[in-house]
Amino acid sequence: MVIVNADDGRLIERTLAGDTQAFGELVLRYQDRLYGTLTHLLGSVHDAHDVAQDAFIAAFDKLDTFRQESSFYSWLFRIAYHAAVNNRRKQRRHQHLSVEGQREATGAEPAESRPNDPAAPLESLEDQQRVQEALNELAPEFRDVLIFKELEGLRYEEIAVLLEIPLGTVRSRIHRARHELKEKLSRTPSTG
Repeated sequence: MVIVNADDGRLIERTLAGDTQAFGELVLRYQDRLYGTLTHLLGSVHDAHDVAQDAFIAAFDKLDTFRQESSFYSWLFRIAYHAAVNNRRKQRRHQHLSVEGQREATGAEPAESRPNDPAAPLESLEDQQRVQEALNELAPEFRDVLIFKELEGLRYEEIAVLLEIPLGTVRSRIHRARHELKEKLSRTPSTG
């Protein structure tokens, strides 16, 4: 059962045969989509750029392991998602150390930063920030499934496979994420 599209398949074969420009074509084909989703997942355009770059490098290095049992983008996205999770862990460790360092140095709590997401397809920068801030307030397990469903357009089954969780868990997390996001957005004033 081969799901990869024929054009991607040819580019993969060319890459494996040593044509690095063919992989460059795959990068050009999928970089914007991947970057946009990672921006929402991570809440930072800079982190999204770094993780996307890491994902493409890892995909290039692991391309010989791609078994064409899913689309190339699904495979690439799994790699990127795992890189994003690792990035979050590093950020949490770094943030914890930074927060502790600031507390010790000043005796005060550090101010929270406001993420900026100019790549989101919303009407205004303020609305983008408002939605991204609300997304950032969701626990990662709820934010991720919501982004996969709403922004990536993945089916429930695809999300279950990607996250290696039961289908029912995906459904309940998406339901809860939508509910929590709606609550958070209703508490913040709209600029529109």
